[in-house]
Amino acid sequence: PLIDVDDLEEFAIRPAPQGVTVKCRITRDKKGMDRGMYPTYYLHLEREHGKKVFLLAGRKRKKSKTSNYLISIDPTDLSRGGESFIGKLRSNLMGTKFTVYDNGVNPIKTTSSLEATVLRQELAAICYETNVLGFKGPRKMSVIIPGMNMNHDRVSIRPRNEHETLLARWQNKNTESVIELHNKTPVWNDDTQSYVLNFHGRVTQASVKNFQIIHDNDPDYIVMQFGRVAEDVFTMDYNYPMCALQAFAIALSSFDSKLACE
Repeated sequence: PLIDVDDLEEFAIRPAPQGVTVKCRITRDKKGMDRGMYPTYYLHLEREHGKKVFLLAGRKRKKSKTSNYLISIDPTDLSRGGESFIGKLRSNLMGTKFTVYDNGVNPIKTTSSLEATVLRQELAAICYETNVLGFKGPRKMSVIIPGMNMNHDRVSIRPRNEHETLLARWQNKNTESVIELHNKTPVWNDDTQSYVLNFHGRVTQASVKNFQIIHDNDPDYIVMQFGRVAEDVFTMDYNYPMCALQAFAIALSSFDSKLACE
């Protein structure tokens, strides 16, 4: 089935169709003066015969106390005030926890009379656990996303304060309307002396940053996978109930995460 991307903004937050793996590719552009520090990441949808369709671009903001990535549906306009701003990814001070927002309004900046519909939605939270032993093993990730209702629509989570956030709900074990996902534990391979996951040909280079995201109830259903195919090229595939913006932001967080994983 052809994946319709005519309306990029709508497509980016629409969950993948059930039964369809959306196959994408991320390229990292480090050219230019400060790109080494602030590369731009481009997400493209892969079509047949090597064709690619641009979906999203992301770039780390400068002068931000914590890691803060702006995500845009225009590859040339990565500004906060731009028409194309569709979401952002922000980390805590440690760089261990990340939250993904849409382009709604920060509740701190709103007045109480403002309608709830313009409040920003939280689309995902990502937590990295440090490798306590510091060994060269895979790091653990937990990904928390809003749940789906009976009509297969995403539950809208628009926190007004710290207690309503995805991270707070997860930490307080209040997971009623959220889905908790984890990275699949790689298997040690004696031949290569490394941890490996089976990406069925979608990933060609070993990297500690390669990962697959699953739900504990069904470890064979890959909700998202990400891995390296060249120096600055990565594949990113996702399935229902994830959307492009969630998956891209999770990938960006994995580029950023400063934890023991080298």
